[in-house]
Amino acid sequence: MQEANFEERLELILAKDARYQRDAYFFMREALDHTQKSIVKENRGELRHVSGQELLSGIREYALAQFGPMATTVLEEWGVRNCQDFGEIVFNMVEIGLLAKTENDSREDFRDGYSFEDAFRKPFLPKSKLAQETKPVA
Repeated sequence: MQEANFEERLELILAKDARYQRDAYFFMREALDHTQKSIVKENRGELRHVSGQELLSGIREYALAQFGPMATTVLEEWGVRNCQDFGEIVFNMVEIGLLAKTENDSREDFRDGYSFEDAFRKPFLPKSKLAQETKPVA
């Protein structure tokens, strides 16, 4: 999509729903691109629709690669606090024509994703801290 068209449509989204910062939508577009490239690589060049769960996985990978241990902080600054927020951003983009969906896609696809703690904080904890967190409390 041309940058000017994306910007114009993004303005419409932001005027209607101010929960998420502009950068969250740019991030979503980039994370979707990252996810699609990963899927094409896995499927020997075949492009196909990305499911909600696949997109969540791609978002996690992309956020960790881009922001490292600051991923949660950055996402929260943009108003994104859980996977359901990713779904809201995706469907705001769908409703304005920036993304497409199939009849099987819904906001519910994002409801039971991962916890931000597990996805974005735990990969950076020292092994000793992880071991303490997994030990049963006596």
